Amino acid sequence: MPITATGDLIISLLGTPAAVGIARTLAGARLRKWDCYRILDDALLIVSELVTNAARQTPHEELRFQISRDAAGVIIAVWDSSPEIPKPKPLFELTLEDLDMDEDTFDNSGGRGLPIIQTLSTTCGVTRDPHGGKWVWARLSP
Repeated sequence: MPITATGDLIISLLGTPAAVGIARTLAGARLRKWDCYRILDDALLIVSELVTNAARQTPHEELRFQISRDAAGVIIAVWDSSPEIPKPKPLFELTLEDLDMDEDTFDNSGGRGLPIIQTLSTTCGVTRDPHGGKWVWARLSP
């Protein structure tokens, strides 16, 4: 597991559902080591959303997961090879009457991850990688 001199973690993962659990476990250990308990739950939710999105975008391909810190906070970033920039679904107020309880669509709640990340993070964005693909990232203040 590559760890930089500053304690940042950078690791390659395969774009599968298992990548989410691996990234959460490693991020949780790193955040605890940095005594970032106040942002731990928000950070782990952001890790889940970013890795899930990347794995769905590029299934069974390489992903890169990074968690680092600087004076302004903690940065969580995930690289995937797709050039497609993620776009959040429009937000709307959901009522019980709006829920479709049809068995085929019961768990079809995807597309809400980016608004969650925007809400929990200090700032977030997408940076195209000059070598291909993109980094989707979020910053949290400690």
